[in-house]
Amino acid sequence: MSRQRAVAVVGFAQSPCRPEAGTTSGVETLVPVFQRALAEAGLARREVDFWCSGSCDYLAGRAFSFVNAVDAIGAYPPICESHVEMDAAWACYEAYVKILAGEADTALVYGFGKSSAGELPRVLALQLDPYVTAPLWPDSVSIAALQARLACERGILTERDMAEVAVRSRVDAAANPCAQVAGATTAETLLAAPYVADPLRAHDCAPVSDGAAALVLAASDRARELRDRPAWIAGMAHRIDPQGLGERDLAAVPSARAAAEAAGVAGDLDVAELHAPFTHQELLLRAALGLGDSVRINPSGGALCGNPMFSAGLARIGAAAEQVMSGRAGRAVGHATSGPALQQNLVCVLEAEQ
Repeated sequence: MSRQRAVAVVGFAQSPCRPEAGTTSGVETLVPVFQRALAEAGLARREVDFWCSGSCDYLAGRAFSFVNAVDAIGAYPPICESHVEMDAAWACYEAYVKILAGEADTALVYGFGKSSAGELPRVLALQLDPYVTAPLWPDSVSIAALQARLACERGILTERDMAEVAVRSRVDAAANPCAQVAGATTAETLLAAPYVADPLRAHDCAPVSDGAAALVLAASDRARELRDRPAWIAGMAHRIDPQGLGERDLAAVPSARAAAEAAGVAGDLDVAELHAPFTHQELLLRAALGLGDSVRINPSGGALCGNPMFSAGLARIGAAAEQVMSGRAGRAVGHATSGPALQQNLVCVLEAEQ
């Protein structure tokens, strides 16, 4: 990979994932996250050239909530700022392009969401096809259950496979201080629980979480000055499938496969952090991204153990970058999703200095 204008992750931080944030706005959650991310990168607030955020005004229940969140950055000096109404992983893509274009050398990307403010499964129905599906108000768990049932009936996966994903995620999350759900259990115990939406049980669904995350990016030599071992972005791409649930193969996740190919996932990987809010989605994403058994999946515990809206996808990129920056991985992939049943997918490949 050419290092003429390379971009690397040099800092990452996230807040604990909680069922309720206990704050009235994103500002109180974001301030300590910013402080930790910048400290990890060895960067002062005034040295950040570009700020980009991901959030949702509708979920926050107020107009221009992202403007309110800018208070966490500070009123002076003036900043160059942008926002996406998406998971902050897509804000990361915008910042990545901004640096590649030479318009900035450093960037801080952040996302935040207070999912406990309303009925999240019903709120997410608003992203469905507005003419046919959304007026029926299907909740997000039932939509995911349709996808899981299709995969089960095709023989792609089983309910035990899904339970084993939950078991592994909870064990791994025990080492993650930001996780909301963690602890040892067994597949038999989980499979004895009642269905929430057949074939999904409670352990198959990510918890409703409040929280925030921040990622610091830097270009070329600036990244090397800030970090001994930056996590270089070798490729990043995002793709989208049709909004209509009957217009795509829910069990194949074609947009994830296309994003992986465009980002250059092919090759040896040590770690993959997959944004899979449901157990069956992790299994579908493994197949779509072509991940073999040698790849460690979600050592952080993943979204199944803490899924704050609009920052969980960014946190997957950050967790993958941490694996590279710490030396625990030489090459990793971070993935983010948005929309119903894995409709939109972003893939970021990270690697150590070659």
